[in-house]
Amino acid sequence: MNRLANKVALVTGGSRGIGAAIVERLAEEGAHVAINYNSPSSREKSETLKNKLQEKYNDQKFMIVQANVGNKQEVDGMIDEVEKTLGNVEVLVNNAGIAPFEPFLKVTEEVWDQTYQTNVKSIFLTTQRVAKNMIKNRYGKVINITSTASLLVTSPVIPHYISSKAAAHQLTKALAIELGQYNINVNAVGPSTVATDMCTDYLSDPAILEKEIQANPMKRLGTEKQIGDAVVFLASEEAMQVNGHLLMVDGGLTVKAAQPEDHMQEERSELV
Repeated sequence: MNRLANKVALVTGGSRGIGAAIVERLAEEGAHVAINYNSPSSREKSETLKNKLQEKYNDQKFMIVQANVGNKQEVDGMIDEVEKTLGNVEVLVNNAGIAPFEPFLKVTEEVWDQTYQTNVKSIFLTTQRVAKNMIKNRYGKVINITSTASLLVTSPVIPHYISSKAAAHQLTKALAIELGQYNINVNAVGPSTVATDMCTDYLSDPAILEKEIQANPMKRLGTEKQIGDAVVFLASEEAMQVNGHLLMVDGGLTVKAAQPEDHMQEERSELV
């Protein structure tokens, strides 16, 4: 507890799902947290989360801040507001992301651009803006939320999403080299499938849910809190020498090659 006492953190897309879990874990560790949201529907969720945390941790500060993080003007305005209210951002979590399910031949230019704007450009814009003060202070933690899709083609249905997450992975490594000399750590966390509202429709099919579970070496889905735990580690002093790393929180999914069948299953079952 209190590994991040009095640190100022900003979480993009922090109103729900993995983002909200990250916000809660940062708060549990003593951070002052700015919760970014974009859509009107997310404002109420952000406000509810902020009030819940303020009541629980009354000696810490929390705020909500609206911005489309793929737009430079809005990013600059967001950071200005956070700095004025909480202080310079010391922990930046680039969590905002979208995954519109469309097969390659049906992906429009608009969907492609929106995916890259949200999943890649937002990391570039937000990190560039907060890095200026991080460099002055010779301290900062940047954590990008990527995906198993950063390493593997997880589904042929979402090539725009998969390629954007691979780009986010490479951007993480490039920024780690660029900013590491200023004592700024840039890392990423790669979740496998987590049962958030983004995946509600996808996982509502019992057959798909079971396939997701069985495909994972741990035979279970990940949780939002597990992603928050990984972010807290990378944001803490315990990870000062971790830089340019993609921490997979995927139950081993990305280290197991897909097999048509497990020919050792019968032999292994006899040992259990």
